[in-house]
Amino acid sequence: MKFLVTWRVHDEARHEALKAFSEMSADDQQAALGSVKLIGRWHDLVGFTGVAICEADDSAAVANWLLNWNTIIDIEVTPVFDDEETRAIGRARN
Repeated sequence: MKFLVTWRVHDEARHEALKAFSEMSADDQQAALGSVKLIGRWHDLVGFTGVAICEADDSAAVANWLLNWNTIIDIEVTPVFDDEETRAIGRARN
């Protein structure tokens, strides 16, 4: 399953969030992700918001990853489908 993750850093935690994220190594990131595959992540540094697309076998793995950040950011997670998955869902409804 693919998930769209959007976030907004709490105003009072902007510097803390940027410092924590910028000090993460590739190994730290992989350990935090666990079984979640990060497809891509983009940051709006002026607004301290962002978006990511990730993939996981279950939503619990995504929740476990994102709980690492929930004290300093507000997070929304939405299941999303690529074109082929959407077409397959549409065909199955006919």
